[in-house]
Amino acid sequence: MKKSFPLSKVYGLLEPGPVVLVTTAQKGRANVMTLSWLTMMDFEPPLVGVVMSDRNYSFAALKATKQCVINIPTVELAAKVVGVGNSSGRRLDKFAAFGLTPQPARHVAPPLIDECYASLECRVTDARMATRYNFFVLEVLKAWIDPARKRPRTLHHLGKGRFVVDGRTITLPSRMK
Repeated sequence: MKKSFPLSKVYGLLEPGPVVLVTTAQKGRANVMTLSWLTMMDFEPPLVGVVMSDRNYSFAALKATKQCVINIPTVELAAKVVGVGNSSGRRLDKFAAFGLTPQPARHVAPPLIDECYASLECRVTDARMATRYNFFVLEVLKAWIDPARKRPRTLHHLGKGRFVVDGRTITLPSRMK
């Protein structure tokens, strides 16, 4: 029999995608933050919705420049991902502090993170809900992956320092091919 579940913990049941490292750049200074509230919104062009707290240093940069890179780390970077998330770019160069290597992007100013499995160069296409809900709609302009990593295992946040790591892949019949 089911029992009541606290509403304050619902996000841990619905966390939709992998934990990512979002890079922004403003006034010649790059920053990186950990983010787990994101969702696919459309296929082509790829649109991604992200929720970023307006208390985060990266929020102002994203709102002002309308550019970012979504970098997808693997489980091997878990300690760095948590460290980045537990520190502020206002006071710290997180690239140097956590040993992350910035690489130039092709279409946006923020850098790719070399150690991440994939990087998505993005621009904000809709910020109408940013003031009220901290929600941005991003269009992916260019996607990069590391082809040497055949089965990357990503992190998924459950809340309060708990994560699930992707596991076995299964294939089921589908009408879509």
